[in-house]
Amino acid sequence: MKNLFNKDTYEEITNRISKLTPQSERKWGKMTVSQMLAHCKAAFTVPLSDKKMPRSFMGLLIGWMIKHKLHNDDPWKKNLPTAPNFIIKDDRDFEKEKQELTALIDQFYNKGPEKVGLFPHPMFGSFTKEQWGKSMYKHLDHHLVQFGA
Repeated sequence: MKNLFNKDTYEEITNRISKLTPQSERKWGKMTVSQMLAHCKAAFTVPLSDKKMPRSFMGLLIGWMIKHKLHNDDPWKKNLPTAPNFIIKDDRDFEKEKQELTALIDQFYNKGPEKVGLFPHPMFGSFTKEQWGKSMYKHLDHHLVQFGA
């Protein structure tokens, strides 16, 4: 599995994001490309947070059983359920979302593995630094494939 802390992987992801346009069409799911960018931004709030987030009841119950799927080599299935706070339903400005997501990816990469993921994930618990890099790559890759990038 690729790791977002790796320079080549970081550059690959940012290049793929740069190829998205407001006309990029989804291959599955309900989100528009702008909503997908906002959704991916929301995901970065977890490893970049400077505050501990409360663990969800569902996370405590089943998060440990599926955590390995976030950073292993198996691709994610299409139309997986999303945590309610990561569902984006309103219209978003494409250029703004794209710029802000790219800035968050830059921040994640530039902070490096020692300064991100300081607290457990609210759904899946503690990750190693390597697992943070792999899971963030895998999430972005899943959605970029969703929009043909």
